Amino acid sequence: MMDVKEFGKNGRHFAAGLGCVAALGLAAVACAQAPNPSSKANPFYGSVTAHVVTDEPLKLSLDEAIRRGFETNLGLKEAESGEKLFQGEKNIALQEFLPTINLTGGTGVFQHNLAAQGFGPGVLKQFGSNFPGGFPPGLSLITKDDLTQGQLSFKQTLFSGVVIAGWKAAGAAQRSAYFSKMTARGEVVQQVATAYLHAIADASQVDNATALERSDEVALQHAHDAHVAGTAANLDELRARVQLQSQQQALIAAENAEEKDLILLKREIGIDPGQKIVLTDPAPYSDLAEQTPAEVRAVAYKNRQDYQNLQNQVIELRALHSAYRAQRLPSLSFSGYYGVDKVNGSTSHGVFAAVGTLNVPIFREASIRGDSDASAAQLAAVNAQLDDVRSKIDQQVRSALLDVDAAKKLVDVAKSNVDLATQALSDETDRVNAGVDNNLPLVTAQASLASAQSNYVQSLYRYNLSKLALARAAGVIELQYRAYLGK
Repeated sequence: MMDVKEFGKNGRHFAAGLGCVAALGLAAVACAQAPNPSSKANPFYGSVTAHVVTDEPLKLSLDEAIRRGFETNLGLKEAESGEKLFQGEKNIALQEFLPTINLTGGTGVFQHNLAAQGFGPGVLKQFGSNFPGGFPPGLSLITKDDLTQGQLSFKQTLFSGVVIAGWKAAGAAQRSAYFSKMTARGEVVQQVATAYLHAIADASQVDNATALERSDEVALQHAHDAHVAGTAANLDELRARVQLQSQQQALIAAENAEEKDLILLKREIGIDPGQKIVLTDPAPYSDLAEQTPAEVRAVAYKNRQDYQNLQNQVIELRALHSAYRAQRLPSLSFSGYYGVDKVNGSTSHGVFAAVGTLNVPIFREASIRGDSDASAAQLAAVNAQLDDVRSKIDQQVRSALLDVDAAKKLVDVAKSNVDLATQALSDETDRVNAGVDNNLPLVTAQASLASAQSNYVQSLYRYNLSKLALARAAGVIELQYRAYLGK
């Protein structure tokens, strides 16, 4: 039995060892209780549920998860709707160039009040003097007629600077919407891949916690047997039991975090939260080929959809500016119709009109200058944004390269720590089994290994995220995310 003095001496070490274990458990609980992102704040965290729940677990690879994200992600759906909206606007602008042809027809009975139209008795009397015998007596001022007519009308703008510039602006706006959609696809890849990698990291944490729990169960049984045999103090068994229970707490927190992150992943790719899924891809790890900022920046200028989006916004606003200035120019249009009229059963007769219209604005200078100045201000603002995006791309590329380099070094250090902690735990286990030492250093070694394994999982997760961020900064995440992550 250990006396009070010895317990006081070793109690501080005992408390320190349990403190490490408790810290791990509390950290896992804190991670599990972190609030989940909301589709209200970011639509890329939401989706349209496309599949019903089945009893069979759904096997899900990273490629399959991203494919489902493309099909159902809410943010991408909104971007696709925006592109369709601008496609409709472009078709409306196109109609201004095309002829407008309408066919109309109708028949009806009409009653007219000649007096209300200015043909009262006095006027008819004056006109009647021009006819032999005058108007028949008792002529009614209320007349009726049956009118049947059919008409084909035509209208087309032959020249208008406003229409031409508006067409160019609509085309640029559609291309801008297309690049917005492509940017959204890149966001889907990053969001889904991040959620998938996070779930993989959680699964690794669960595996590590399970393995440590089994090890702690063996250690507890060994301490119990030694205590029963009288070769170890009761305190050794107590330490082993507390260590096991703390590890059980860490395992519960890790399993809870994994389940919540799987629900978030399913939420982003349109899978019902109640559907069981199995992630088939392990945590990817491979070294990334070294790249210079200039190399990545050149790729980004060519492939970044947000950069191309702004370039098309500049084209659009230039066209709008030209459209406002073109309001000073004359416009030319043609319209006409051909039809057939038949009145009161008489023989039908063709009617037609052919009209060319030249519209020459004389004075609208205040309105035109106001519109032109406003569009020029918008164009200057977007040009400033374009210059800022160039600098932003350079900053993002350099930051992403630094993050990749730092994360790679952290992975190497974390892996080395796992190897060292594993060796230390093995050596300490041998010492305890040989009766050379009590199990306090063993508890501390187990906590060190748990911490090292957790740090390795998190560093690997951050390394993969940094590579995804670099691919996003370069504008190639949708096509090359596999190459950046590695197999």
